[in-house]
Amino acid sequence: MAAEAPILDELHRLRARIPQLTGSLAASVDGLVVAADAPDTEPDGVAALTAAALGVAVRLADATGRGDLRELLVRGHGGYVATYAAGQGAVLTLLAKDDVSVGRLHLEGRRAAARIGELVDGAAEETKSRTPARAPAARAKAPRDRRTASTQPRTSAES
Repeated sequence: MAAEAPILDELHRLRARIPQLTGSLAASVDGLVVAADAPDTEPDGVAALTAAALGVAVRLADATGRGDLRELLVRGHGGYVATYAAGQGAVLTLLAKDDVSVGRLHLEGRRAAARIGELVDGAAEETKSRTPARAPAARAKAPRDRRTASTQPRTSAES
């Protein structure tokens, strides 16, 4: 992806602004890593788990009438995992120590997610515009099975 380097730069700047951040990654909503700055973490595993958690969170937000999912926050004994929607097809996941200011985490995370979303969506649009449009394929009719054709009743459309 052409936007990988600028996204990685954004992740590095984010970690510089929030010292309690221990890792960050941008991933597609289906769990594929786009860029990661998470030295003590397995980014592929976190991206896959984020996609699974998003599936449940989206359904929960929808079932409770809360609208489109914007963010997901998980707090564990050792800190936070915060995930933010980043455009149409990506998410930003931040890993932070327990002593992080959650307000600062949200402020910086939302801003970074907006920038990453623009980068990812822009790269997707650029790719889409470079891909030549294909003519729709003609549907091939499935051959009739001669063994069962005689045993099947004919409809008025077949006659």
